[in-house]
Amino acid sequence: MNAHAARVHMTIGDVLGRLRADFPDVTISKIRFLESEGLIEPERSPAGYRKFSHSDVERLRFILSAQRDNYLPLRVIKEQLRARDQGMELPPAVRQPRTLVAAETTAADPDVRLTRRQLIDGAAIDETLLADMEEYGLVRRAGSHYGGEALAIARAAAALGSFGFGARHLRAVKASADREVGLIEQVIAPLLHQRSPGAHGRAEETAHEIAALAVQLHAVLVSAGVQESLNR
Repeated sequence: MNAHAARVHMTIGDVLGRLRADFPDVTISKIRFLESEGLIEPERSPAGYRKFSHSDVERLRFILSAQRDNYLPLRVIKEQLRARDQGMELPPAVRQPRTLVAAETTAADPDVRLTRRQLIDGAAIDETLLADMEEYGLVRRAGSHYGGEALAIARAAAALGSFGFGARHLRAVKASADREVGLIEQVIAPLLHQRSPGAHGRAEETAHEIAALAVQLHAVLVSAGVQESLNR
């Protein structure tokens, strides 16, 4: 690769277009998740947008191939990347069984697919609590499976249950989250209606960044409110 090619920068939408032919299931959310896990580190523009290089794309190909062809968990792939970066010879890849270890899943991973039994076992809940969460809209299925966010929600609900909170008590939290989502949708709506290349990717990136700030603000407000209650 010559120096000029190395300096070429791509948007996350460009990267998606280059990978889709070989990895049809890859999404922007998946790329963002791999970045959040520290497997890739694209540059950032002054405005905060990601700038991917050809080496970033090749790194993504390595990661996605390791997941697809050998079912390697991210911690193993991360070790291989570290060895690769140091110029070390990689050991032969050992194909892992395609099983899901619920304890290692995260809400951010868009590839997680859980059966009902896996969700119940992974969150250490019973069928009644899961049914209640579904009734109150806290957890939803995508087809016949649940995503990683369902596992995170179920685990949090189970932990709150030890303090006497039932699924019905969490409706207020869900309603607050829905209102925040509505505000984010208003902000990104103009981007979603643009037909320019990369507009959808920018909308997704903006939405996630706003969501992270909203979560941070929510946590501070709740903490401050609790402290006020304790000081009365």
